[in-house]
Amino acid sequence: MAPLAADTLIDAHAVDYLIVALYFAVVLGIGVVARRQVSDSVDFFLSGRSLPAWVTGLAFVSANLGAVEIMGMSANGAQYGLPSVHYFWIGAIPAMLFLGVVMMPFYYGSKVRSVPEFMRRRFGTGAHLVNALSFALAQLLIAGINLYLLGSIVHALLGWPLWVALIVAAVIVLSYITLGGLSAAIYNEVLQFFVIVAALLPLTLIGLHRVGGWDGLKDKITAAAGVGDAPSAAQQLNSWPGNALSGFSSDWLSVVGIVFGLGFVLSFGYWTTNFVEVQRAMATDSISSARKTPIIGAFPKLFVPFITILPGMIAAVLVTEIAQVKAGQSVAGGASGDGVTYNDALIYLMRDLLPNGLLGLAITGLLAAFMAGMAANISAFNTVLSYDLWQQYVVKDRSDDYYLKVGRLATVAATVIAIFTAGLASNFSNIMTYLQTLFGFFNAPLFATFILGMFWKRMTATAGWVGLVAGTLSAVTIAFLSEDAFGSASLGVIGVSGQGASFLAASTAFVVDVVLSIAVSLVTTPKPVEELRGLVYSETAREDLVDPDEAGYPWYRRTLPLAGIALALVVVLNFAF
Repeated sequence: MAPLAADTLIDAHAVDYLIVALYFAVVLGIGVVARRQVSDSVDFFLSGRSLPAWVTGLAFVSANLGAVEIMGMSANGAQYGLPSVHYFWIGAIPAMLFLGVVMMPFYYGSKVRSVPEFMRRRFGTGAHLVNALSFALAQLLIAGINLYLLGSIVHALLGWPLWVALIVAAVIVLSYITLGGLSAAIYNEVLQFFVIVAALLPLTLIGLHRVGGWDGLKDKITAAAGVGDAPSAAQQLNSWPGNALSGFSSDWLSVVGIVFGLGFVLSFGYWTTNFVEVQRAMATDSISSARKTPIIGAFPKLFVPFITILPGMIAAVLVTEIAQVKAGQSVAGGASGDGVTYNDALIYLMRDLLPNGLLGLAITGLLAAFMAGMAANISAFNTVLSYDLWQQYVVKDRSDDYYLKVGRLATVAATVIAIFTAGLASNFSNIMTYLQTLFGFFNAPLFATFILGMFWKRMTATAGWVGLVAGTLSAVTIAFLSEDAFGSASLGVIGVSGQGASFLAASTAFVVDVVLSIAVSLVTTPKPVEELRGLVYSETAREDLVDPDEAGYPWYRRTLPLAGIALALVVVLNFAF
């Protein structure tokens, strides 16, 4: 390849720019077409509840396959190796199956427009307001992460200042969401899923060929292990017990931290209560399709580690700059211009391995991933702001057109705010650490409140908001007391490093929330039982939770057989690696 220009990281040619330009044209075209289908707020926020399961299933996994997933997991692969697969096979698939089998019937059957609205029906306005505000804040912060990484790619490609790249990237995402709402986001996410796979699969295969296959990769990792910040070869090449990832020196504590902190609290907290994901399933045409949405998404999710984590592991031995970072050296450059970090692993691997044409496809895949993630955050934010905050607490009883306009204005506002929150992401050398910290703050206590309230009818409205607030504050406290969960702001009082600090914060939030919720419920008055149908498992008739037509479908279209196959596959993969 030709020498790099002085102010760019990636040496793209005209054919690469043409591929990127064609993709942008298609994305905006989808927004224009979707705009014609938006006649009211349900169309804008929930796609008119009309989409089939295969569309929402792919959108479900694509919405999560954003900048953080791809750049963050490649960074994790470069830094930790195989233990990073726990974010998928322990930290995603079981919770996705639980969402489809157990929880989606409650969401879809109650016809709520958001997860916070479900909380309002179960616990009243106190828990609802806390949940809606914390969710809105979380989406602005996470959208900033996606935008920061998207801007970094534009900076690396064109050499523009990062702030200019951030604005340009934000305008593109803003355009198609404002035009077509959730339908535009979902149909673009389906397109983006295929573009992402087409971009990352060749990179993985070429990288494996260059290092001599899987055996060659293991040999090179073993040769470089133990130098500087690099974990031992055994820690990098075996997913269990995952000490380097969890930050615990004890094998037993590491397994407990991964299974309970990541696999239960963080994972179930994210996948079962995060409206970014649940919103895709709620846009389906039936309760059967809603249940199958996360289960269909689980099948491609099983194999995402092979195109995200594996390239990171390859970059750590093939890319000179990433190998130097892993050896504890400071290296000038990087996509942001502030020095090379693990977040740059995928970009540098693309630079070193891909010829022009394939390079353009890979760049397009990254841009697609970043836009999918940011669009998912913003489409969820505008729904919660419009329905759960503005309509509920600020301006009530206005026309549907009024709230549709509020949603579009919220989209613009969220995009502008994300430009500023993008700066926070630049403080972390591994973006997954920042993300897991945020999940510990917002998702872990919400899951505790949600799951306790769904299966224990005695839980009261007061317990709902008290548990949420206390759980969140406890997670924030643990994060600041740990060594590096919150970057340079952490105090280092608790000697847990790596992403184990996030696991510990999330576990603490869950336990504090549950204990306080039980204690408060026992001294306050619960809702009458007759008001809990569709909100509490024991008080909801079975016919309200299933689609009566599903029994007549072939096995491959039924919820439980599909979930069983996905669960069996994830067990096999855990034993294999």
